[in-house]
Order: sequence, then structure tokens, then C-alpha cells
Amino acid sequence: MALLLHIVAHGRIGRSPEAELVDRYTKRISGGAWPFRLTELPDRGGTAPAALSPARTVLLDERGKQLDSEQFAALLGRWRDEGVREARFVIGAADGHGEAARAEADLLFAFGTATWPHMLARAMLAEQLWRATSILAGHPYHRAG
Repeated sequence: MALLLHIVAHGRIGRSPEAELVDRYTKRISGGAWPFRLTELPDRGGTAPAALSPARTVLLDERGKQLDSEQFAALLGRWRDEGVREARFVIGAADGHGEAARAEADLLFAFGTATWPHMLARAMLAEQLWRATSILAGHPYHRAG
């Protein structure tokens, strides 16, 4: 079974340029061999659907690890090869993630040390997921070589 790539994001993206980017990249992911899901939660609270087991939880967090695109692809490939069924990428609300969620996560992941708007972070994550799946599929990568 393929690894489900699942973005769980607080806040509704609505109609926006960021939403168009998310849609563009998620269609590319879904058009390949990788299942994809996007779950939007309210700004505060809300519960994501139960994860497929085994699963990995990745929190987007400014204190997280920075991975380049090839390292990120390798991580997803390793999880897929280990039989992980779902990789859940959680984008928190404006207050970020609580300490308990950070402690339980399999990975804290950062897009650098800058602060990014949540809607833009969602688009950036969708692009990186598409790029990682493209790298794993053997498509030429503009920085390889």
C-alpha cells in the first residue's frame, strides 16, 4: 500500500492565490502514485480523522529540523519502504503547537528560521511534497547533479 500524504491544517484557505497553489500541487501529487488528503480544521480546536496505522506525524514548527528537498524525499521514501501507511503533516493555528504535541511528533519540520503565514506555509508544504514524490519517481530535479 502506498504512503498517504496528509496535510492537516488549522484555518480555512478559501479562495486565494495560496489556495490555487495548494490545488495545483495536490493535483500533481494525486495524479502520481501517491494518495493525498487535505483536512482543514477550525482555527481553534477541531479533531483530525483517525490516522492510518502505522503513521508518522510531522509538525511544521519554526524550531524544527530543516531538510533540503532531497533529504525530505529520502525521508518519505524510507517511511514508504518501512510500511508506514500515513504521513500526517500538521500546520498549527496562529499560536503554533503545544508542548505535548511537539513531544509526541515524529518530526518537527521547519521552512527555515523565518516566520511564514500559515496559508503560504500550506502552499510551500504542498510544493515540497510534490517535489519529493517527483524525486522519488526519478524525475529530473533541478539541483541534482
